[in-house]
Amino acid sequence: RLVESGGGLVQPGGSLRLSCAASGFSFSDYPMRWFRQASGREREFVAYIDTDGATTYADSVKGRFGISRDNVQNMLFLEMSGLKPEDTAVYYCYAFFWGQGTQVTVSG
Repeated sequence: RLVESGGGLVQPGGSLRLSCAASGFSFSDYPMRWFRQASGREREFVAYIDTDGATTYADSVKGRFGISRDNVQNMLFLEMSGLKPEDTAVYYCYAFFWGQGTQVTVSG
């Protein structure tokens, strides 16, 4: 199971930290990803973290977002700063299945 939290309403330029609590599988053995889906658009890749901590980001978030993981607590995180209205979306964490998502709205 994957359960996202931490979404909300934030002003442009603000910050949020998303969390994803993992259970029911060997979290430390799996690469993890964040995706997002804006209303009326396809789900898109945001960030990736490998089991060794190596990371990859979509160009649209590079330098503003940071993905991390805690293999003791079985948690995945997404630190978001410099948020823009175009970052508004439902954010999902992904292992080999999806979480339920958490809404992020950037509006002033």
